[in-house]
Amino acid sequence: MGIMAATIIGSQIPDIDTVLKLKNNADYIRNHRGITHSLPMLAIWPLLISTVLYFIFPAATFLHLLLWSFIAVGLHIFVDIFNAYGTQAIRPFKDTWVAFGFINTFDWFIFSSHVVAIIIWLLGAPAGPTFFTLYGLLALYYAARAVTQRMIKHAVRNLIPDAEEIIVASTIHFFQWRVAVTTKDHYYVGRAFKRNISIYEKFDRLPIPNNEIIRSAKLDKNLAAFVSFSKVYNWRIEEKLDATYVTFTDLRYRSNGHYPFVAVVRLDDDMNILSSYTGWIFSDEKLQKKLTPVAI
Repeated sequence: MGIMAATIIGSQIPDIDTVLKLKNNADYIRNHRGITHSLPMLAIWPLLISTVLYFIFPAATFLHLLLWSFIAVGLHIFVDIFNAYGTQAIRPFKDTWVAFGFINTFDWFIFSSHVVAIIIWLLGAPAGPTFFTLYGLLALYYAARAVTQRMIKHAVRNLIPDAEEIIVASTIHFFQWRVAVTTKDHYYVGRAFKRNISIYEKFDRLPIPNNEIIRSAKLDKNLAAFVSFSKVYNWRIEEKLDATYVTFTDLRYRSNGHYPFVAVVRLDDDMNILSSYTGWIFSDEKLQKKLTPVAI
């Protein structure tokens, strides 16, 4: 029981920072998969888990608890670097996000293969060979996805030779990939199906002005969190009757013609921040609700 508890807790505890979402999106975006997934936590989490569980299960061997919690924590952090969100896995040496992007956050093949392996094991197959075979196949799957991503990037480079940065991220669909390209003067957003590239939209890459509106908006924590996380975004300023709106839009997550990941800041005529929001929004009505202060 102690080993099982160490493995289960270790596989989940790096995501304990998800509780920050209860506070606000800004802190969640800035910190999720940050320090909790860093190199020091590879040692700290297993030590904490093993120490606590050793008192609960005194018959267990401390080193066994330490080993299995370390394996669970390490696998969690290691697996997370392969999706588009990534982690700060090399912190404290660098605060950059390590995100290879060729495995989706939820991958049907990985999930299904685990289900099949567990069923085979429950039917009486020995655990060692069963799961050794499973993870051998998954290693080949990861390699195949990495090669496919590289081939798509090469195809994008042929299509847009002046590309400065090419982001190719997996989707829940095996053959479909999100594509976002940065050149000196433009952003391109599209999809790849196998190696066929479709560019859906092209945006001018405009420098962010250093005016009073932008300077005031940048003081907002939601916008600051968005900029710290987003790699490819555009911006716009809209003067409406109720306020001036500063909107930053992440171009990596186009879905059904909509860009759901945004940061919006409302400013009054004196450039005071009235309200703001960052996160996933799929309709203007929901965005307005997020930006409208609740009357007390």
